[in-house]
Amino acid sequence: MDSAMEYYSARAALQWQVELGADEALGDVPINRYELPDTAPGKPARPVPVAAMAGAQAAPPPEPDKVDPVADARRMAQAAGDLDGLRAAMAAFEHCELKRGARNLVFADGQPGARLMVIGEAPGREEDREGRPFVGRAGQLLDRMLDAIGMARGAESAANSVYITNVMPWRPPQNREPTPEEIAMMVPFMQRHVELAAPDVLILVGNISCDAAIGKRGITRLRGQWAEAYGRPAMPMFHPAYLLRQPQMKREAWADLLEVQARLREMT
Repeated sequence: MDSAMEYYSARAALQWQVELGADEALGDVPINRYELPDTAPGKPARPVPVAAMAGAQAAPPPEPDKVDPVADARRMAQAAGDLDGLRAAMAAFEHCELKRGARNLVFADGQPGARLMVIGEAPGREEDREGRPFVGRAGQLLDRMLDAIGMARGAESAANSVYITNVMPWRPPQNREPTPEEIAMMVPFMQRHVELAAPDVLILVGNISCDAAIGKRGITRLRGQWAEAYGRPAMPMFHPAYLLRQPQMKREAWADLLEVQARLREMT
């Protein structure tokens, strides 16, 4: 009877230790560590100076050097001497997380040196797949709109050609809107892109391009009114994707294109 009681008592004690988190037995006899001396026998505890303790608390561990993505982008963009160099610099830029999930860098399309440069927002699925801006349904509508004023990205003459790019060279996941931080780190590249392409007139398509170029949003309010971006006249316009959803707004887009056509003729 006594042996049975000892068995159940030992089992209950073991179960209690398991519940406390013990998962390994290192000796045959359990040790009550609350009753152990504070120091090993024969070795007195070394007191820690109060000043050292205060110093340890006052000095946090050093943080790793922080890199300013915008400053790094500005340095890399200014170092590019031509459009090929700028494309290489953007491909080497590692601070934008959008690059990790994109298939291709979408740089530009059309003829460099064209009088008209269109700046869009960000690549979509088709653009990411092909590595060219405005190749989906919105791009096809944009081509028809430009053709209506005698301009085309494939024109041989620079006077009638269009050069097209986006603020963001990589597609955001699920076509989400780029964050302010992502836009800010691409602005130096966009500014250098305009300087190297050297167009006479810019078209800013959508809110993201207006934000990057003139620091404003609200395309419904901004469209149709000339602004200055990167030292050049710029016309904010509705994005073709918006016009596909709201075809009744094409009249306003047509009026904006006629303004662009008139400005180009004035500058001839």
